[in-house]
Amino acid sequence: MSYQAYDYLARTGQMMNEGLSIVNDMISHPSNPLSYTWTGRLTRASLETAMRFTRRYDKMGFDIVEVERQGKKYKVREDIVLSKPFCDLVHFNAVGHTDKDKVLLVAPLSGHHATLLKGTVQALLPEHEVYITDWADAREVPLDEGPFSFDCYVSYLIEFVNYLGKDTHMIAICQPTVQALIATAVMAEEKNKNTPKSLTLMAGPLDTSKNPTRVNEFAHRHPMSWYKNVAIMTVPVGYPGEGRKVYPGFMQLGGFISMNQQTHMQKYANYFQNLLFGEDEDADRFRAFYDEYMAVLDMPAEFYLETIERIFKNNEIANRTITYQGKPVDFDAISNTALLTVEGANDDICGLGQTEAAQDICRNIPKNMRKHHVQVGAGHYGIFSGSMYRKNIRPVVTEFINKYA
Repeated sequence: MSYQAYDYLARTGQMMNEGLSIVNDMISHPSNPLSYTWTGRLTRASLETAMRFTRRYDKMGFDIVEVERQGKKYKVREDIVLSKPFCDLVHFNAVGHTDKDKVLLVAPLSGHHATLLKGTVQALLPEHEVYITDWADAREVPLDEGPFSFDCYVSYLIEFVNYLGKDTHMIAICQPTVQALIATAVMAEEKNKNTPKSLTLMAGPLDTSKNPTRVNEFAHRHPMSWYKNVAIMTVPVGYPGEGRKVYPGFMQLGGFISMNQQTHMQKYANYFQNLLFGEDEDADRFRAFYDEYMAVLDMPAEFYLETIERIFKNNEIANRTITYQGKPVDFDAISNTALLTVEGANDDICGLGQTEAAQDICRNIPKNMRKHHVQVGAGHYGIFSGSMYRKNIRPVVTEFINKYA
């Protein structure tokens, strides 16, 4: 299916969604006696479930309005402090309160928006001055802005860290653990005074030969020609990025869902039952998760293809053959940046050991400046969101950062 064909189908689905919404509003209106009957409840549950399958999901907001620090509440304002064609650096400004040490939270550019880390940000805010990389949807970036490659990603991180200055701690989640590690090594080799004070790498593919998952196996199963011919599409007419080559978000989402198809089907079945029996709290939790999960972005083709080849096929980080701007990256240059690696025992996307590999790759970091944490019971998303993250992982991260503040 071409991107243009998908776009037509998605627009048609959205029109169907609007029609279903009108009917649902009529059925569920308090003045309609049918809404209080089993027939009405069954109809409403069916309509709302159908609406979720025909809806186009837009990027959500972070919507963080307040934070409590040291017993005092502060309003939170989102400020774009640095804007690049493919990314905004966003500061969660607790108005009236500033910490010297800053945390740069590097969100993945892997299909979902940075708002997927809303819970991560909320948990960090009471203790840290938080900035996040808010990656652009490639279909919204005009073609004349040029390409966005693997090296461009590293350059963005270096520029962001230099902007924030010498009191910066970097946290990277999943895919960008790769670029965060490279950026730190490049800055360390240059003896840059702004080299991160600490680097926290969470659930990332730094050595994809360790405990390979379905993601790793899929990458090896298909040649690069398949990715170029099947996975890469052209942004259709009607978008600012018309003509740009991308890996579409809808394809990435399809891959995410297919990995755990039965789980998603069961969640939708439970949602239908919750609507039918009036379990509003459970239904709201479902909506909150899937409103964010279903909102996806397109990735620049050059970045996606280079990542597949260099990280998942060639395993260049672990093999120490990775380059930046044509020059070999020297991970031995990292000696004054504290390193924390975090993994989930049940992670089915980044297998155990893939992130911990950074501990061996960075040979010159003193032992007393290293820490590795495996969270029992945590899957991939549990590493950075949900109650397990808030109760068990965020305190470990905060303690580590504060130790080197």
